[in-house]
Amino acid sequence: MKLKALRHGVAGFALSCFAATVAQADEPKELFFYNWTDYYPVELLAKFEKETGIKVTMDGYDSNETLLAKLQAGGASYDVIVPSHSIMRTLIEQNLLQAIDSPSLPNFAHVKPAFRNPDFDPGRKYSAPYLWGTTGFSYDSARVPGGKLDDSWKEFFEPRPELQGQVAALDTPSSVINAASHYLGVDECTENPQDAKRILELLQKQKPFLKMYSSDNTVDRMASGEVIMMQNWNGSTARATLQKNTIKYVYPREGVAMFQDNFAVPKSAPHPGNARVFIDWMMKPENAAAVSNAIAYANGIDSDALLDKKWKVMDAINMPDEFAERLRPEKECSNQARELQDRIWSRLKG
Repeated sequence: MKLKALRHGVAGFALSCFAATVAQADEPKELFFYNWTDYYPVELLAKFEKETGIKVTMDGYDSNETLLAKLQAGGASYDVIVPSHSIMRTLIEQNLLQAIDSPSLPNFAHVKPAFRNPDFDPGRKYSAPYLWGTTGFSYDSARVPGGKLDDSWKEFFEPRPELQGQVAALDTPSSVINAASHYLGVDECTENPQDAKRILELLQKQKPFLKMYSSDNTVDRMASGEVIMMQNWNGSTARATLQKNTIKYVYPREGVAMFQDNFAVPKSAPHPGNARVFIDWMMKPENAAAVSNAIAYANGIDSDALLDKKWKVMDAINMPDEFAERLRPEKECSNQARELQDRIWSRLKG
């Protein structure tokens, strides 16, 4: 009986692989890739196109909220998207994703154990790991009094007089609200209107001191000196530090958000077979490492031996062990909490 079951299992797996191959063979050689802005090296796309013959068109977005809204509206025709773990359950529950069964892809064997069976997608039925990182803030130590800021969100939300007007916040609602929540000591997914009121008041008080809200060109804004301090991702900060070595990254003691981004395939994907080819290709260690070396974020693939040494010596990438207790994995909030966040952001930006 066991042998018979095994034969059926092997036959079923072979049939599914054959079906996927046929589907991919019948599709036009093209792929529409919707990713965070500045979050994939274009030269690697050229390598993928050369090796597979699949032409890639890449478009960018600036927040999970933008991605979710586009998919919910039903007008998106993308093959591969890059949602953070904090919206994965919503995408799955709203039937916005196709099942891709990542463990059945040959290169899933290279996925690190910690990324194989996440709570937000048990068994990796709908996703594959891409990159992970943190959202703290960065500053130019050559342009602040005394050359050093305290490792607290207070420096960002209540900037010193010398820095006011030279500070930027991300234009990403969840990132800004999460940071404010950590600073105030409230749950980032609070459903309490009084907590929301405190968050809004903090952000409204900070707003006159900001030069801008922007999630684009975060590397250049710091490296060029356009701003002195910016809420920022650790990878963007590391890349800016290569251009200007006085830039520092802060892991605030009140808590720093940790995110994990993933590859997924929308329900409406026009080329799902090509999407699986791309996702499998990206789980090859040399390709995962090429992304990490280009944009300075850690990946979920067993590729550490291929990472560039220049990233390993930066605190923004190689976080000091004593800061581990400050990490706060981003949560997936309830609809009620999201409605509160939407109201906070609308009031703030209105």
